[in-house]
Amino acid sequence: MKPKQIFISILAVLFVFPLMGTFAQAANSGSIQVITTFDYPGTGNQTQPQKINETGDIVGTYRDSNGVTRGFVRFSNGSFSAPIVDPNDTVGFTEGRGINNSRTVCGDYGTSDGNLHGFFLSGGTFTGFDVPGAVFTAVLSINEPVAFTGTFIDGSGIQQAFVSVGGTLTSFSVPGASATLAYEMNNSGKLVVGYYVDASGVLHGYFRDANGVLHFPIDPLGSVQTILFGVNNKNWVVGRYADSSSVTHGLFFVPPDGFFTFDYPGATFTSLNGINAQGYICGRYVDTSGTHGFIARVRGTPPTTQASANASPSLVTPLNPSPSAWGGTMPAR
Repeated sequence: MKPKQIFISILAVLFVFPLMGTFAQAANSGSIQVITTFDYPGTGNQTQPQKINETGDIVGTYRDSNGVTRGFVRFSNGSFSAPIVDPNDTVGFTEGRGINNSRTVCGDYGTSDGNLHGFFLSGGTFTGFDVPGAVFTAVLSINEPVAFTGTFIDGSGIQQAFVSVGGTLTSFSVPGASATLAYEMNNSGKLVVGYYVDASGVLHGYFRDANGVLHFPIDPLGSVQTILFGVNNKNWVVGRYADSSSVTHGLFFVPPDGFFTFDYPGATFTSLNGINAQGYICGRYVDTSGTHGFIARVRGTPPTTQASANASPSLVTPLNPSPSAWGGTMPAR
């Protein structure tokens, strides 16, 4: 599939969650406009963009026709990097997860022991990163102050989230969750977003505020699985959710409870993965020919704060850990 210019405005619908549990739906002036689609060069590549920096460079992951996973950067001029392959990758699995304005890339790679390990790539040099004492580490974002986020598993067996700011690493978990993943911290450091896994294996979004307080669950009406991927300095959050009909929708969220959805035309799977300060979004959609990347932009006025039971910090029933074949919950793409 060749890149193409598309201008599509999708009317946004604001989902409001009142305290009494009833549902109100109101029109909203925001929309998402698709600018272009793209695929990593090569026959049969499945393209999965992950984050976008302030200058429009996009980091992502692609899977080739042999099932090998590699990272990539799509530069703002539309050109692509060579495949990103960590030199310690022994199983054909390297993912590009985050990128900042200096084009430092972070991500993860797999090894034959069934675990993931983090890395940073800057100026052509790879630097490995594992949370001290962890057997499983994935680095999922890096911002301008060079703070980064991710997930890890140590001897406790519980998969936790982490943020590293100024060289100080802080771990945290949604209480009782078997896995908590921190997908991005904005440049101001005031908001961290991600998802966690509950006792039934259901995914829910959460956000962590400037005081370190966790707010969860973050689920739009009708969601059976919710993931929050990216956040900018306006506290605009992007992600996706699946409904009971097995359709996956792109999700735009303004904390504590402003939602609207975006569906790429004709697709049954749409994911919004990264957003920058200018409101440019990178994401992906699935059609009959495979998985493709797209660039879009938020237009108009996104939803604003509404009263919501889901807006406050909350607790859930303690859960049991449920590690996957990789040794933990594989971070979603």
